Amino acid sequence: MLQEPLTLYKLIILYMLNRVSFPLTRAQIGDFLLDREYANFLPLQQAISELTDAGMILSQTNGNRTHLTITKEGEQTLRYFDNRINDSIKQEIDTYFQEQGHTLRNEVSVQSNYYKSTSGEYEAHLIAMDRDIKLVDITLSVPTKESASAICDNWKTKNETIYQFLIQELF
Repeated sequence: MLQEPLTLYKLIILYMLNRVSFPLTRAQIGDFLLDREYANFLPLQQAISELTDAGMILSQTNGNRTHLTITKEGEQTLRYFDNRINDSIKQEIDTYFQEQGHTLRNEVSVQSNYYKSTSGEYEAHLIAMDRDIKLVDITLSVPTKESASAICDNWKTKNETIYQFLIQELF
């Protein structure tokens, strides 16, 4: 009995990852499934772990985010068992991606983290991607942790403007 919901969680996760052309974070998948009460937190984490262990999804940690993508094995499994997901759930996922796709893509395409370098300075590492292509990859050295943190926070909201500025100035 417990296996049935876990199987459904796995299929929904595979369906979600198959519907987008970019990775989704654990948090994004969790937000969708938990907000709609399709899943509970611990079984959801178990489903993601089991899918990763089975090679159906790839899990890549970047900073404090874990990005998930579907593998060929995951796509093949989804093709076989796609009919086990209720059509209304599929429609809700598709609608969610139509409405939130740009926001979700931006969340995973814009990355930032900071760390203390061997020189004692802090380095803010900023990345903006489109699909799997790095558009910008910048590392800035600053004297304080607070400055590095502020740069990372600002990158999340100002990355497009900064990218456009760099393109205009450098071309």
